[in-house]
Amino acid sequence: MTLDSKERVRILQSIKKLVLAQHINVGGIDYAAWTELVNKRTAELLTAEVAGFEAGIRQLLAELKTSHTAFYHSLPKELLPQHTINASLLDLPFNGARKWMFLDVFEDGPAHVAGIRPGDILDAVDGTTCLPPSTPCFAIGHTHTLSVRDRGNGSQKEIVIEVPRRKGTKHRPPIVEPKSPIHAKIGSNIGLLKIPYFPGAAGMGFANALDNAVRDLKQQGCVRLIVDLRGNIGGSLGFARLASYMCPGQVAIGHSLTPRRLRKGYDPEALPRVPMPRSRAELLVTLARFSFRDKSVMLLTQGLGEQPFHNRIVILVNEWTNSAAEMVACFAAENRLANIVGQKTRGNVLGAANFRVGGGYWLRLPVFGWFTSKGRSLEGNGVDPDVPVEISPDALAIGQDNQMTRAIEIVSGL
Repeated sequence: MTLDSKERVRILQSIKKLVLAQHINVGGIDYAAWTELVNKRTAELLTAEVAGFEAGIRQLLAELKTSHTAFYHSLPKELLPQHTINASLLDLPFNGARKWMFLDVFEDGPAHVAGIRPGDILDAVDGTTCLPPSTPCFAIGHTHTLSVRDRGNGSQKEIVIEVPRRKGTKHRPPIVEPKSPIHAKIGSNIGLLKIPYFPGAAGMGFANALDNAVRDLKQQGCVRLIVDLRGNIGGSLGFARLASYMCPGQVAIGHSLTPRRLRKGYDPEALPRVPMPRSRAELLVTLARFSFRDKSVMLLTQGLGEQPFHNRIVILVNEWTNSAAEMVACFAAENRLANIVGQKTRGNVLGAANFRVGGGYWLRLPVFGWFTSKGRSLEGNGVDPDVPVEISPDALAIGQDNQMTRAIEIVSGL
């Protein structure tokens, strides 16, 4: 692929315009200084190789110091493992060196289907050694060969993983969506909800699937609940349905802010109070209500009534728990609706949108800020667990999950 200087100029101009108009500045960035930096680097970006041009743009976006920023082509080749092979990685010592270990491996995802399990060690991708801190990336629609070592017995094997072809939308880049939700009864009266992702632009499909899962768990006599959000890559408004199952009435989850409202200042109590729509008709009414007004709102739970597992909920989180999943975890923690177990979450909590910028490229920018009902920003801060539990790589290597074991102990005593 080639990019002439005119195309590059158009791309850079589009990016500057979009950042100044759309970017949510929760970090207090000086846009004048950022624009000056873009102008200073323009000459080298116009003459760099395509890969250097792309890398230079990403460096400029990193200066915005917010999550949910990306610059990618319509078929990106550098996506995180969670978004392609549906697995996260942990940097740890192994045989005297730093290695990547598979941590969260989502059920029915490409990595899981290929035979990778939590605790396996990643040595190489397509013949190239992979060592921390450089995160291995994967390409949509490509086949990759991974050299993987069994941490338990040290044996090595070659694993071929096919990454399905996916198209991006204005709401998100092209990703391989994990299966979500997954549910099971794991004790005499304990239900498990594993949620790696909140799919769908409005979350309606996810909400229906979650309703079915909760109904099935209740029919099986589950009066205690573990919600596993480890590795969750975020997603859509569907997270509000999960929050709604944690309390009987309509409770404030938190509020979103547009760049305009953040610049002008605001009173959280004066924001419109809006529950997640329960149907497509309610969604259309809500969209019409805010079609010509600022879209900053206080989001409420839906008031789903008493549930048998209320006050007997444990939420599992880790360092790869992102975005919408962090909103749920913080809501539960602030309102004392669940015990949070595991490790501190990622701190990537903003609402984003995708914009075409020319030459087949897309720019992803955070366009909404998120604050908890108590006014805290989770961006860059994350959610601290009530009960810190680090994952045990030795336990994972023999198929044991010590964080889940601790969650079961805690929920059994509630």
